[in-house]
Amino acid sequence: MKRLLFIASFGASLLGTRVFAQNTAEAAVLRIPEAEASSEKEMKPYSEKIEHSQAKIDMIPIPGGTFQMGSPDSEPNRLADEGPVREVSVAPFWMAKMEITWDAYDVWMSDLDVFYREVNKVKATVRDDLADEFQKSQPTKPYTDMTFGMGKQGYPAICMTQHAARTYCKWLSRKTGRYYRLPTEAEWEYACRAGTTTAYSFGDDPAELETYAWFADNAGEGYHKVGLKKPNPWGLHDMHGNVAEWVLDQHVPEGYPLELRKANPLLVPKTLYPRVVRGGGWDKPSEACRSTSREGSTEDWIAQDPQSPVSIWYLTDALHVGFRVVRPLNEPTEEEKNTFWEYSEPIQKERPVPLER
Repeated sequence: MKRLLFIASFGASLLGTRVFAQNTAEAAVLRIPEAEASSEKEMKPYSEKIEHSQAKIDMIPIPGGTFQMGSPDSEPNRLADEGPVREVSVAPFWMAKMEITWDAYDVWMSDLDVFYREVNKVKATVRDDLADEFQKSQPTKPYTDMTFGMGKQGYPAICMTQHAARTYCKWLSRKTGRYYRLPTEAEWEYACRAGTTTAYSFGDDPAELETYAWFADNAGEGYHKVGLKKPNPWGLHDMHGNVAEWVLDQHVPEGYPLELRKANPLLVPKTLYPRVVRGGGWDKPSEACRSTSREGSTEDWIAQDPQSPVSIWYLTDALHVGFRVVRPLNEPTEEEKNTFWEYSEPIQKERPVPLER
């Protein structure tokens, strides 16, 4: 009898452990029905919510496919680093409809959701607890107004390092239970082109760019609110101009290394400079906003940084640089994330700074 009672008790304990683990796993995901898909056909647009804030990120499904990456020798204003043209295939993913705004970025950068919970005595969720690793005191406080007076609510976040953008993606992944990262350079160009083969997603005539982009000819003294210009054929706004956008790849000034894989290529960064931003920006000429135009980061982007050592989070002189996020349909394994999708060298570290409250 005792043996039977022990077995029954052990079985109940094991069942309870499994139920607890299942409930914990489910609680780690902020459920949004439109965000759920097991195949490309099931993918829908959805709005990602950032809890304890009013911020959201609209996501657009991007079908998988194959395209010719890079610009042909015949394209006007083509630079050497835009080739050679190569056939590349990418798997389906969701991409942010617009550049990440200060509304969404400041929740992480300034711990706004943490303050909200503390002030309103809101109990932290499982997701909040998981996100804390990439939240509190990361990044350290900025040393100046990082908008540089150009506008905040509804405007694109700028001046972050690639490391900061990567860390934001890790925080957002924990905060929502869905895996977000920066796009690869191939994913970015594929989404920007949106099935086109012309210099821009709307054609070859730069005279039409004003309808789709904020750039040197029409932006004035700074960036503009996201989503005010016409989208590309797949519904993505501001892929041309407004702010350039970080991607995951290392930049090679001589062009694309031929050894890169044809399926989902990524040149994992092994040096801090240069890394790739795409899309031009509010202060760039029309040719820098072409679908294939590339720019590599430089140390000049931190020339006026007053800190010693310089910040790993902020770029004082990159007022044209922001980012948007993607979410692959098929989430990679943790090993793949750590060795491929999220890995870069050198490892960025900053002296510890206590969280101020």
